[in-house]
Amino acid sequence: MIKVNGETFEGKDGITVAELLSERGYKTVFIAVEVNGAIVKKEDYGSFALKDGDKVEVVNFVGGG
Repeated sequence: MIKVNGETFEGKDGITVAELLSERGYKTVFIAVEVNGAIVKKEDYGSFALKDGDKVEVVNFVGGG
């Protein structure tokens, strides 16, 4: 199991950050992803494989004034 923003997610073993974001409906333009406390670079989303027990935080950037 993987925790995504505090919710348990049961994805396939070795799912990448890009696959996870796609499955959960995130658009990658204005987000940041952290796995186990470390920021994942956007260029690594397609190759960064998640494993059981990982904690993922997805943060959406919101503009305003």
